[in-house]
Amino acid sequence: MKYALVKFRVHLLGSRPFVIYTDHASLRTATNSPRLSQRMTRWLSFFEEYNFRVEYKLGKLNVLADALPRRPDHELAHITRVTTDLYDRIRMVYRNDESLASLVRFLVADKEAKSEWLSPRQRSRIHRYEWQDGLRYYQVEPHEPPRVVVPNDEDLKFDILQQAYDAPSSDHLGRKKTFLSVSQAFWWTHMYKWVARYVKTCETCQRVKPAGHASASLQSLPVPTDCWKSMSLVFVFGLPADDHRNTSILVFVCRLSKMVHLAPVPDTVTGEHAARLFVDGVFRHHGLPETFVSDRDSRFTAAFWQTLFQLPVSLRKQVEYFIDTRLNVINRVRDAMAIAQSR
Repeated sequence: MKYALVKFRVHLLGSRPFVIYTDHASLRTATNSPRLSQRMTRWLSFFEEYNFRVEYKLGKLNVLADALPRRPDHELAHITRVTTDLYDRIRMVYRNDESLASLVRFLVADKEAKSEWLSPRQRSRIHRYEWQDGLRYYQVEPHEPPRVVVPNDEDLKFDILQQAYDAPSSDHLGRKKTFLSVSQAFWWTHMYKWVARYVKTCETCQRVKPAGHASASLQSLPVPTDCWKSMSLVFVFGLPADDHRNTSILVFVCRLSKMVHLAPVPDTVTGEHAARLFVDGVFRHHGLPETFVSDRDSRFTAAFWQTLFQLPVSLRKQVEYFIDTRLNVINRVRDAMAIAQSR
């Protein structure tokens, strides 16, 4: 009642009387009691500021007041419980884990237990262990809740980490947050090392997460020892059509001398056609190069090489999105010339 008066003070102060309905019957006589505590004395001095009277009303009839503290939107509409078979699997593995057999026997025996069953290390920590519902619990720190001890089973540990790290609600949060999540319910020796190794070897993280360290420097191709011992080639499309309706160019560049050969081709050029252009335009003048440098155009990975591989030559493919600065300069000059001629 005092809280309501404080809450609505600005609306209730004044000479106009008002009524307070409550299902607390003793409040009707609280202000007239001959024996008051110090708290009630302070409250009465506060109540004197208001002009009100208290009337009792049964709780089942006081529905307007119940609507405020018993709002339906504050109730839980649905409770979801996560079920897992990990605990059942842990109970099964306990039976086959020889390293835990003596400790489990000690915890189950209770009053009949003998400390001789335990190793010195187990005896020094026996106060941290407890047995409940077929599971062994270990308390790392006195102020922390006990955690389920996971037996020495790699598949079981892997499944626990997989559910904690790969679950949709986890979002691959990293080793520290994953360790904190797993350590709230489970415990085993060297658990942080297990978590760190699992996170480090996660295939999804390696594919989608950016690297936090600097990348290795790019390795350049070896410098040729002579002219036309190594050459670059690339297709350039989308040019104005010439008299023979060729709208593309096949560019051959010597990687040492930067000498260029250009061959006009249609957009529908095939690998066999490109191989014939190479033989007629480059091979007959400079001989067969030792290596080729090309992008990953399907024409260079199919019939073109099937034709040329009949000769003693090797292929060096560029990595994806690799930029050959020599070809870019040549293509820029060639584009400017083609545009100028078309105008």
